[in-house]
Amino acid sequence: MLDRAAYDRYLTAFNARDYDKVADFYVDPPRMEFFGIVITSRQELKDFYAWLHDNVDEHVRVLNFAAGETCTAIDAIVRITAKKDLTREALDAKGATGFFPITAGESQEIRQFIFYTTRGGLIEKVECALPPPLDASA
Repeated sequence: MLDRAAYDRYLTAFNARDYDKVADFYVDPPRMEFFGIVITSRQELKDFYAWLHDNVDEHVRVLNFAAGETCTAIDAIVRITAKKDLTREALDAKGATGFFPITAGESQEIRQFIFYTTRGGLIEKVECALPPPLDASA
């Protein structure tokens, strides 16, 4: 089980950009699919996050947490601040078709639901979803 204490260690490594330690939380090979990105190896995982964090600062704040033997679910706010411009064309070229374009210096806060399928306490698969936007007229 990926319990809260283990997840907090994972998130600490993630927020510190310690990609080797982050990868240690995954089965080998990992399977991640989110916003157009597909990761199927430990090296792809490290390469993707190195690319992403070369372009943006990213910080994950957990709002809600639930864990069972085969699944850990997170309701989180992900704050992205661009170090460089990421245009629609640049994101699409990287395969990040579900990411939002952002200009250098701009910040975005995105609520995400992140689902981790686990096996033996390690992350086997990651899936992310965004809630629908709130109706401003309601």
